Amino acid sequence: MKTIKYLAMSLVLAGFSTTAMAQDGTKADVAAVKEIIKNNPADLDKQLKAYLGKNKKNADNLVDFGRAFYEVKDYDRAANMATMALSAKKNAFGPAYLLLGDIAAMKDDPGAAAQNYEQAILFNREDPEPYRRYASVYRVVDPVGAVNKLEELRTVRPDFPVDALIGHINYLSNRYPEAIEAFEKVPADQMSKMDIIEYGFSAYVSQKYAQGISMLNRGLQLEPKNATLNRLAMYCYTESGQFAEALERADMMFNQIDKDSVKLNYRDYVYYGNALNGAKKHQEAIDVYKLALDQEFDSQDKRAGVIKQLADAYKGIGDFENALKFYDDYLAAVSAPTLNDFADLGRLYVQYASKLEGDAKTANLQKADKIYADLAEKNPDALEYSLFWRGRVGTMLDPDASQGLAQPFYEQLWDIIVAKAEQDKSDVARLKESGNFLMVYYLKIKDDVEKSKVFATKLVEVDPANETAAQIVAI
Repeated sequence: MKTIKYLAMSLVLAGFSTTAMAQDGTKADVAAVKEIIKNNPADLDKQLKAYLGKNKKNADNLVDFGRAFYEVKDYDRAANMATMALSAKKNAFGPAYLLLGDIAAMKDDPGAAAQNYEQAILFNREDPEPYRRYASVYRVVDPVGAVNKLEELRTVRPDFPVDALIGHINYLSNRYPEAIEAFEKVPADQMSKMDIIEYGFSAYVSQKYAQGISMLNRGLQLEPKNATLNRLAMYCYTESGQFAEALERADMMFNQIDKDSVKLNYRDYVYYGNALNGAKKHQEAIDVYKLALDQEFDSQDKRAGVIKQLADAYKGIGDFENALKFYDDYLAAVSAPTLNDFADLGRLYVQYASKLEGDAKTANLQKADKIYADLAEKNPDALEYSLFWRGRVGTMLDPDASQGLAQPFYEQLWDIIVAKAEQDKSDVARLKESGNFLMVYYLKIKDDVEKSKVFATKLVEVDPANETAAQIVAI
Protein backbone atom coordinates (compact mmCIF):
# COMPACT_ATOMS: atom_id res chain seq x y z
CA MET A 1 0.00 0.00 0.00
CA LYS A 2 2.81 2.41 0.86
CA THR A 3 4.38 1.85 -2.53
CA ILE A 4 1.13 2.59 -4.29
CA LYS A 5 0.59 5.58 -2.06
CA TYR A 6 4.01 7.01 -2.80
CA LEU A 7 3.62 6.27 -6.51
CA ALA A 8 0.27 8.00 -6.58
CA MET A 9 1.71 10.92 -4.68
CA SER A 10 4.64 11.18 -7.14
CA LEU A 11 2.21 11.19 -10.06
CA VAL A 12 0.18 13.93 -8.40
CA LEU A 13 3.34 15.95 -7.76
CA ALA A 14 4.47 15.33 -11.33
CA GLY A 15 1.12 16.65 -12.49
CA PHE A 16 1.53 19.75 -10.40
CA SER A 17 5.10 20.20 -11.67
CA THR A 18 4.02 19.83 -15.30
CA THR A 19 1.25 22.35 -14.78
CA ALA A 20 3.64 24.80 -13.13
CA MET A 21 6.14 24.41 -15.96
CA ALA A 22 3.45 24.96 -18.55
CA GLN A 23 2.48 28.19 -16.83
CA ASP A 24 6.11 29.35 -16.69
CA GLY A 25 6.93 28.29 -20.26
CA THR A 26 9.32 25.73 -21.71
CA LYS A 27 12.32 25.54 -24.00
CA ALA A 28 9.90 24.61 -26.77
CA ASP A 29 8.44 28.10 -26.38
CA VAL A 30 11.85 29.59 -27.11
CA ALA A 31 12.16 27.61 -30.34
CA ALA A 32 8.64 28.58 -31.37
CA VAL A 33 9.18 32.29 -30.64
CA LYS A 34 12.47 32.29 -32.55
CA GLU A 35 10.68 30.83 -35.56
CA ILE A 36 7.96 33.50 -35.38
CA ILE A 37 10.54 36.29 -35.12
CA LYS A 38 12.49 34.78 -37.99
CA ASN A 39 9.40 34.71 -40.23
CA ASN A 40 8.36 38.23 -39.11
CA PRO A 41 4.61 37.88 -39.82
CA ALA A 42 2.35 40.90 -40.03
CA ASP A 43 0.61 39.84 -36.79
CA LEU A 44 3.85 39.15 -34.95
CA ASP A 45 2.73 40.77 -31.67
CA LYS A 46 -0.55 38.84 -31.75
CA GLN A 47 1.24 35.52 -32.25
CA LEU A 48 3.64 36.31 -29.43
CA LYS A 49 0.97 37.26 -26.94
CA ALA A 50 0.24 33.71 -25.78
CA TYR A 51 3.92 32.90 -25.35
CA LEU A 52 4.56 36.08 -23.38
CA GLY A 53 1.66 35.27 -21.12
CA LYS A 54 2.98 31.76 -20.42
CA ASN A 55 6.54 33.01 -19.86
CA LYS A 56 5.98 36.18 -17.91
CA LYS A 57 7.71 34.64 -14.90
CA ASN A 58 10.38 32.78 -16.87
CA ALA A 59 13.24 35.29 -16.99
CA ASP A 60 15.55 32.93 -18.89
CA ASN A 61 13.05 32.44 -21.70
CA LEU A 62 12.23 36.14 -21.83
CA VAL A 63 15.92 36.95 -22.29
CA ASP A 64 16.11 34.29 -25.02
CA PHE A 65 13.14 35.97 -26.73
CA GLY A 66 15.00 39.27 -26.41
CA ARG A 67 18.14 37.75 -27.91
CA ALA A 68 16.10 36.57 -30.90
CA PHE A 69 14.84 40.12 -31.44
CA TYR A 70 18.37 41.44 -30.93
CA GLU A 71 19.69 39.16 -33.67
CA VAL A 72 17.24 40.66 -36.19
CA LYS A 73 18.12 44.19 -34.98
CA ASP A 74 14.71 44.82 -33.43
CA TYR A 75 16.27 46.53 -30.44
CA ASP A 76 13.11 48.07 -29.01
CA ARG A 77 11.32 44.71 -28.67
CA ALA A 78 14.57 43.15 -27.42
CA ALA A 79 14.79 45.79 -24.68
CA ASN A 80 11.14 45.17 -23.78
CA MET A 81 11.87 41.45 -23.29
CA ALA A 82 14.84 42.31 -21.05
CA THR A 83 12.68 44.66 -19.00
CA MET A 84 10.04 41.94 -18.57
CA ALA A 85 12.76 39.51 -17.44
CA LEU A 86 13.95 42.01 -14.82
CA SER A 87 10.39 42.45 -13.63
CA ALA A 88 10.10 38.69 -13.19
CA LYS A 89 13.29 38.67 -11.10
CA LYS A 90 12.70 41.90 -9.19
CA ASN A 91 15.51 43.64 -11.10
CA ALA A 92 18.10 41.07 -10.01
CA PHE A 93 18.95 39.16 -13.19
CA GLY A 94 22.36 39.48 -14.82
CA PRO A 95 21.51 38.09 -18.31
CA ALA A 96 18.82 40.76 -18.76
CA TYR A 97 21.31 43.54 -17.95
CA LEU A 98 23.78 41.91 -20.31
CA LEU A 99 21.20 42.07 -23.10
CA LEU A 100 20.38 45.71 -22.29
CA GLY A 101 24.09 46.49 -22.41
CA ASP A 102 24.41 44.89 -25.84
CA ILE A 103 21.43 46.88 -27.10
CA ALA A 104 22.92 50.14 -25.81
CA ALA A 105 26.24 49.27 -27.45
CA MET A 106 24.50 48.70 -30.78
CA LYS A 107 22.79 52.07 -30.36
CA ASP A 108 26.24 53.64 -29.90
CA ASP A 109 25.68 54.58 -26.27
CA PRO A 110 28.78 53.24 -24.50
CA GLY A 111 27.88 54.93 -21.23
CA ALA A 112 24.52 53.18 -20.93
CA ALA A 113 26.08 49.92 -22.13
CA ALA A 114 28.77 50.08 -19.45
CA GLN A 115 26.20 50.80 -16.73
CA ASN A 116 24.18 47.73 -17.71
CA TYR A 117 27.28 45.55 -17.86
CA GLU A 118 28.16 46.79 -14.35
CA GLN A 119 24.74 45.59 -13.20
CA ALA A 120 25.29 42.24 -14.87
CA ILE A 121 28.59 41.90 -13.02
CA LEU A 122 26.88 42.79 -9.73
CA PHE A 123 24.60 39.73 -10.02
CA ASN A 124 27.26 37.31 -11.26
CA ARG A 125 30.77 38.43 -10.42
CA GLU A 126 32.43 35.30 -11.80
CA ASP A 127 30.90 35.48 -15.27
CA PRO A 128 33.64 36.88 -17.57
CA GLU A 129 31.22 37.95 -20.28
CA PRO A 130 29.99 41.25 -18.79
CA TYR A 131 33.59 42.21 -17.92
CA ARG A 132 34.66 41.53 -21.49
CA ARG A 133 31.78 43.49 -22.98
CA TYR A 134 32.23 46.35 -20.53
CA ALA A 135 35.86 46.63 -21.57
CA SER A 136 34.95 46.44 -25.27
CA VAL A 137 32.55 49.39 -25.12
CA TYR A 138 34.20 51.43 -22.38
CA ARG A 139 37.58 51.43 -24.12
CA VAL A 140 36.14 54.13 -26.43
CA VAL A 141 35.58 56.39 -23.40
CA ASP A 142 38.49 55.32 -21.20
CA PRO A 143 40.91 52.60 -22.40
CA VAL A 144 42.72 52.52 -19.05
CA GLY A 145 39.42 52.15 -17.18
CA ALA A 146 38.47 49.31 -19.53
CA VAL A 147 41.69 47.46 -18.71
CA ASN A 148 41.18 48.07 -14.98
CA LYS A 149 37.79 46.36 -15.24
CA LEU A 150 39.52 43.30 -16.66
CA GLU A 151 41.97 43.39 -13.77
CA GLU A 152 38.91 43.09 -11.50
CA LEU A 153 37.97 39.94 -13.40
CA ARG A 154 41.44 38.53 -12.69
CA THR A 155 40.79 38.77 -8.94
CA VAL A 156 37.59 36.65 -9.11
CA ARG A 157 38.60 34.38 -12.00
CA PRO A 158 42.36 33.79 -11.86
CA ASP A 159 41.83 30.86 -14.24
CA PHE A 160 40.49 33.08 -17.03
CA PRO A 161 42.92 34.27 -19.79
CA VAL A 162 42.75 37.91 -18.75
CA ASP A 163 46.09 38.94 -20.30
CA ALA A 164 44.99 37.88 -23.78
CA LEU A 165 41.79 39.87 -23.32
CA ILE A 166 43.73 42.92 -22.08
CA GLY A 167 45.97 42.62 -25.13
CA HIS A 168 42.90 42.52 -27.35
CA ILE A 169 41.32 45.58 -25.70
CA ASN A 170 44.56 47.56 -25.97
CA TYR A 171 44.86 46.50 -29.62
CA LEU A 172 41.33 47.74 -30.33
CA SER A 173 42.18 50.99 -28.50
CA ASN A 174 45.29 51.55 -30.67
CA ARG A 175 47.44 51.20 -27.54
CA TYR A 176 49.89 48.96 -29.35
CA PRO A 177 52.85 48.95 -26.91
CA GLU A 178 50.45 48.06 -24.10
CA ALA A 179 48.93 45.34 -26.27
CA ILE A 180 52.37 43.83 -26.86
CA GLU A 181 53.13 43.93 -23.14
CA ALA A 182 49.90 42.10 -22.31
CA PHE A 183 50.21 39.47 -25.04
CA GLU A 184 53.75 38.66 -23.93
CA LYS A 185 52.35 37.49 -20.59
CA VAL A 186 50.19 34.88 -22.32
CA PRO A 187 51.79 31.39 -22.43
CA ALA A 188 52.74 30.49 -26.00
CA ASP A 189 50.50 27.41 -26.07
CA GLN A 190 47.50 29.47 -24.99
CA MET A 191 47.71 32.15 -27.69
CA SER A 192 44.97 31.95 -30.29
CA LYS A 193 45.47 32.75 -33.96
CA MET A 194 43.83 36.15 -33.42
CA ASP A 195 46.13 36.84 -30.45
CA ILE A 196 49.13 36.21 -32.70
CA ILE A 197 47.73 38.41 -35.47
CA GLU A 198 46.94 41.27 -33.09
CA TYR A 199 50.38 40.98 -31.50
CA GLY A 200 51.98 40.97 -34.95
CA PHE A 201 50.07 44.04 -36.07
CA SER A 202 50.86 45.85 -32.82
CA ALA A 203 54.57 45.09 -33.27
CA TYR A 204 54.47 46.27 -36.88
CA VAL A 205 52.80 49.56 -35.99
CA SER A 206 55.17 50.03 -33.03
CA GLN A 207 58.17 49.37 -35.32
CA LYS A 208 59.18 46.39 -33.18
CA TYR A 209 59.71 44.32 -36.27
CA ALA A 210 61.92 41.60 -34.77
CA GLN A 211 59.33 40.83 -32.09
CA GLY A 212 56.57 40.83 -34.69
CA ILE A 213 58.48 38.47 -36.97
CA SER A 214 59.16 36.03 -34.13
CA MET A 215 55.49 35.86 -33.16
CA LEU A 216 54.16 35.76 -36.72
CA ASN A 217 56.49 32.90 -37.63
CA ARG A 218 55.08 30.97 -34.71
CA GLY A 219 51.65 31.40 -36.24
CA LEU A 220 52.91 30.52 -39.72
CA GLN A 221 54.22 27.20 -38.44
CA LEU A 222 50.61 26.32 -37.64
CA GLU A 223 49.02 27.95 -40.71
CA PRO A 224 51.62 28.46 -43.47
CA LYS A 225 49.02 29.78 -45.90
CA ASN A 226 47.23 32.18 -43.59
CA ALA A 227 46.95 35.41 -45.61
CA THR A 228 47.00 37.82 -42.67
CA LEU A 229 50.04 36.20 -41.04
CA ASN A 230 51.93 36.24 -44.35
CA ARG A 231 50.93 39.85 -45.01
CA LEU A 232 52.15 41.12 -41.64
CA ALA A 233 55.34 39.08 -41.90
CA MET A 234 56.02 40.56 -45.35
CA TYR A 235 55.51 44.06 -43.93
CA CYS A 236 57.80 43.48 -40.95
CA TYR A 237 60.54 41.79 -42.98
CA THR A 238 60.49 44.63 -45.53
CA GLU A 239 60.63 47.34 -42.89
CA SER A 240 63.56 45.61 -41.18
CA GLY A 241 65.49 45.30 -44.46
CA GLN A 242 65.25 41.50 -44.66
CA PHE A 243 64.20 41.55 -48.28
CA ALA A 244 64.83 37.89 -49.16
CA GLU A 245 62.52 36.77 -46.33
CA ALA A 246 59.98 39.44 -47.30
CA LEU A 247 59.93 38.10 -50.85
CA GLU A 248 59.26 34.58 -49.55
CA ARG A 249 56.17 35.87 -47.76
CA ALA A 250 55.20 37.88 -50.85
CA ASP A 251 55.46 34.78 -53.02
CA MET A 252 53.12 33.00 -50.64
CA MET A 253 50.69 35.94 -50.67
CA PHE A 254 50.65 36.53 -54.40
CA ASN A 255 51.29 33.09 -55.88
CA GLN A 256 50.49 30.27 -53.49
CA ILE A 257 47.47 31.26 -51.41
CA ASP A 258 44.10 30.65 -53.03
CA LYS A 259 42.99 34.03 -54.45
CA ASP A 260 39.46 33.42 -53.12
CA SER A 261 40.82 33.39 -49.56
CA VAL A 262 42.76 36.66 -49.71
CA LYS A 263 41.82 40.13 -50.87
CA LEU A 264 44.99 41.89 -51.96
CA ASN A 265 45.14 45.64 -51.32
CA TYR A 266 47.39 48.45 -52.49
CA ARG A 267 49.63 48.13 -49.40
CA ASP A 268 50.37 44.52 -50.30
CA TYR A 269 51.57 45.56 -53.75
CA VAL A 270 53.54 48.49 -52.31
CA TYR A 271 55.37 46.31 -49.77
CA TYR A 272 56.01 43.69 -52.45
CA GLY A 273 57.47 46.44 -54.64
CA ASN A 274 59.53 47.80 -51.76
CA ALA A 275 60.95 44.36 -51.04
CA LEU A 276 61.88 43.92 -54.70
CA ASN A 277 63.41 47.39 -54.77
CA GLY A 278 65.38 46.63 -51.61
CA ALA A 279 66.62 43.40 -53.18
CA LYS A 280 67.82 45.44 -56.20
CA LYS A 281 65.22 43.80 -58.43
CA HIS A 282 64.21 47.20 -59.74
CA GLN A 283 62.51 46.15 -62.97
CA GLU A 284 60.30 43.68 -61.11
CA ALA A 285 59.57 46.38 -58.56
CA ILE A 286 58.49 48.71 -61.36
CA ASP A 287 56.01 46.11 -62.62
CA VAL A 288 54.56 45.61 -59.14
CA TYR A 289 54.32 49.35 -58.39
CA LYS A 290 52.35 49.78 -61.62
CA LEU A 291 49.95 47.08 -60.44
CA ALA A 292 49.70 48.92 -57.11
CA LEU A 293 48.56 52.07 -58.93
CA ASP A 294 45.61 50.10 -60.31
CA GLN A 295 44.31 49.38 -56.79
CA GLU A 296 41.91 51.41 -54.69
CA PHE A 297 43.69 53.83 -52.33
CA ASP A 298 42.68 55.41 -49.01
CA SER A 299 43.84 58.81 -50.22
CA GLN A 300 45.38 60.58 -53.17
CA ASP A 301 48.55 61.24 -51.18
CA LYS A 302 49.11 57.52 -50.60
CA ARG A 303 48.74 56.92 -54.31
CA ALA A 304 51.18 59.76 -54.95
CA GLY A 305 53.65 58.04 -52.62
CA VAL A 306 53.63 54.96 -54.86
CA ILE A 307 54.36 57.15 -57.88
CA LYS A 308 57.40 58.47 -56.01
CA GLN A 309 58.56 54.93 -55.26
CA LEU A 310 58.10 54.08 -58.93
CA ALA A 311 60.39 56.99 -59.80
CA ASP A 312 62.96 55.65 -57.34
CA ALA A 313 62.80 52.19 -58.95
CA TYR A 314 63.45 53.70 -62.37
CA LYS A 315 66.44 55.52 -60.90
CA GLY A 316 67.64 52.15 -59.62
CA ILE A 317 67.96 50.84 -63.18
CA GLY A 318 69.53 54.08 -64.39
CA ASP A 319 66.46 55.18 -66.36
CA PHE A 320 66.58 58.83 -65.28
CA GLU A 321 64.18 60.03 -67.96
CA ASN A 322 61.38 57.87 -66.54
CA ALA A 323 62.54 58.60 -63.00
CA LEU A 324 62.13 62.33 -63.63
CA LYS A 325 58.83 61.84 -65.46
CA PHE A 326 57.28 59.92 -62.56
CA TYR A 327 58.80 62.29 -60.01
CA ASP A 328 57.06 65.17 -61.79
CA ASP A 329 53.86 63.09 -61.73
CA TYR A 330 54.33 62.63 -57.99
CA LEU A 331 54.73 66.34 -57.36
CA ALA A 332 51.58 66.98 -59.39
CA ALA A 333 49.61 64.33 -57.49
CA VAL A 334 50.65 64.96 -53.88
CA SER A 335 48.47 67.49 -52.07
CA ALA A 336 51.29 69.44 -50.41
CA PRO A 337 54.83 68.84 -51.72
CA THR A 338 57.47 69.40 -49.05
CA LEU A 339 60.84 71.10 -49.28
CA ASN A 340 62.42 67.66 -49.08
CA ASP A 341 60.42 66.61 -52.12
CA PHE A 342 61.90 69.44 -54.16
CA ALA A 343 65.35 68.80 -52.73
CA ASP A 344 65.10 65.17 -53.86
CA LEU A 345 64.10 66.35 -57.33
CA GLY A 346 67.17 68.58 -57.45
CA ARG A 347 69.43 65.65 -56.51
CA LEU A 348 67.77 63.56 -59.19
CA TYR A 349 68.70 66.12 -61.83
CA VAL A 350 72.27 66.22 -60.47
CA GLN A 351 72.53 62.42 -60.60
CA TYR A 352 71.18 62.38 -64.14
CA ALA A 353 73.61 65.12 -65.17
CA SER A 354 76.54 63.10 -63.85
CA LYS A 355 75.75 60.48 -66.51
CA LEU A 356 75.61 63.01 -69.36
CA GLU A 357 77.95 65.20 -71.36
CA GLY A 358 77.74 68.53 -73.18
CA ASP A 359 74.55 70.55 -73.48
CA ALA A 360 72.36 67.81 -71.97
CA LYS A 361 74.49 67.79 -68.83
CA THR A 362 74.43 71.58 -68.60
CA ALA A 363 70.65 71.72 -69.07
CA ASN A 364 69.99 69.27 -66.23
CA LEU A 365 72.42 71.02 -63.89
CA GLN A 366 70.74 74.34 -64.59
CA LYS A 367 67.37 72.79 -63.72
CA ALA A 368 68.85 71.54 -60.46
CA ASP A 369 70.28 74.98 -59.68
CA LYS A 370 66.88 76.56 -60.28
CA ILE A 371 65.24 74.11 -57.88
CA TYR A 372 67.78 74.83 -55.13
CA ALA A 373 67.42 78.58 -55.66
CA ASP A 374 63.63 78.27 -55.32
CA LEU A 375 64.06 76.28 -52.10
CA ALA A 376 65.77 79.18 -50.32
CA GLU A 377 63.27 81.64 -51.72
CA LYS A 378 60.32 79.60 -50.45
CA ASN A 379 61.79 78.91 -47.02
CA PRO A 380 64.67 80.83 -45.41
CA ASP A 381 65.40 77.79 -43.20
CA ALA A 382 66.55 75.99 -46.35
CA LEU A 383 69.17 78.64 -47.16
CA GLU A 384 72.22 76.67 -45.99
CA TYR A 385 71.07 73.55 -47.82
CA SER A 386 70.40 75.61 -50.94
CA LEU A 387 73.81 77.30 -50.86
CA PHE A 388 75.59 73.98 -50.34
CA TRP A 389 73.95 72.34 -53.34
CA ARG A 390 74.23 75.42 -55.56
CA GLY A 391 77.95 75.36 -54.75
CA ARG A 392 78.17 71.71 -55.80
CA VAL A 393 76.21 72.32 -58.98
CA GLY A 394 78.52 75.27 -59.69
CA THR A 395 81.58 73.02 -59.52
CA MET A 396 79.96 70.62 -61.98
CA LEU A 397 79.09 73.43 -64.40
CA ASP A 398 82.51 74.99 -63.98
CA PRO A 399 84.96 72.13 -63.22
CA ASP A 400 88.14 74.22 -63.42
CA ALA A 401 86.56 77.06 -61.40
CA SER A 402 87.64 79.53 -64.08
CA GLN A 403 84.19 81.17 -64.06
CA GLY A 404 83.89 81.11 -60.29
CA LEU A 405 80.29 79.83 -60.49
CA ALA A 406 80.48 78.05 -57.13
CA GLN A 407 82.33 80.82 -55.27
CA PRO A 408 79.44 83.07 -54.16
CA PHE A 409 77.42 80.15 -52.81
CA TYR A 410 80.26 78.44 -50.98
CA GLU A 411 81.50 81.72 -49.54
CA GLN A 412 78.08 82.76 -48.24
CA LEU A 413 77.64 79.31 -46.74
CA TRP A 414 81.10 79.54 -45.14
CA ASP A 415 80.32 82.88 -43.53
CA ILE A 416 77.03 81.62 -42.09
CA ILE A 417 78.59 78.51 -40.53
CA VAL A 418 81.71 80.23 -39.16
CA ALA A 419 79.48 82.80 -37.42
CA LYS A 420 77.71 80.07 -35.42
CA ALA A 421 78.66 79.67 -31.77
CA GLU A 422 78.69 75.89 -32.24
CA GLN A 423 78.94 73.71 -35.32
CA ASP A 424 77.44 70.23 -35.61
CA LYS A 425 78.74 67.40 -37.81
CA SER A 426 76.79 68.64 -40.81
CA ASP A 427 78.24 72.13 -40.37
CA VAL A 428 81.80 70.76 -40.21
CA ALA A 429 81.29 68.66 -43.33
CA ARG A 430 80.02 71.71 -45.23
CA LEU A 431 82.90 73.82 -43.92
CA LYS A 432 85.36 71.27 -45.26
CA GLU A 433 83.76 71.15 -48.71
CA SER A 434 83.24 74.90 -49.12
CA GLY A 435 86.60 75.76 -47.51
CA ASN A 436 88.54 73.41 -49.78
CA PHE A 437 86.98 74.99 -52.84
CA LEU A 438 87.50 78.58 -51.65
CA MET A 439 91.07 77.98 -50.45
CA VAL A 440 92.12 76.62 -53.86
CA TYR A 441 89.97 79.08 -55.82
CA TYR A 442 91.55 82.15 -54.22
CA LEU A 443 95.06 80.73 -54.51
CA LYS A 444 94.96 79.43 -58.09
CA ILE A 445 92.26 81.47 -59.81
CA LYS A 446 92.49 84.80 -57.97
CA ASP A 447 96.13 84.57 -56.93
CA ASP A 448 95.13 85.92 -53.52
CA VAL A 449 97.35 84.10 -51.02
CA GLU A 450 96.13 86.00 -47.96
CA LYS A 451 92.47 85.25 -48.70
CA SER A 452 93.35 81.65 -49.39
CA LYS A 453 95.14 81.44 -46.02
CA VAL A 454 91.98 82.65 -44.23
CA PHE A 455 90.14 79.51 -45.36
CA ALA A 456 93.18 77.28 -44.96
CA THR A 457 93.69 78.37 -41.34
CA LYS A 458 90.12 77.48 -40.39
CA LEU A 459 90.35 74.21 -42.29
CA VAL A 460 93.41 73.13 -40.33
CA GLU A 461 91.33 73.77 -37.22
CA VAL A 462 88.41 71.56 -38.24
CA ASP A 463 90.41 69.13 -40.39
CA PRO A 464 93.99 68.71 -39.10
CA ALA A 465 94.64 65.99 -41.70
CA ASN A 466 94.16 68.44 -44.60
CA GLU A 467 97.73 68.63 -45.96
CA THR A 468 96.90 71.24 -48.64
CA ALA A 469 95.51 73.60 -46.00
CA ALA A 470 98.60 73.09 -43.81
CA GLN A 471 100.91 73.89 -46.75
CA ILE A 472 99.02 77.07 -47.61
CA VAL A 473 99.09 78.21 -43.97
CA ALA A 474 102.88 77.68 -44.02
CA ILE A 475 103.41 79.91 -47.08
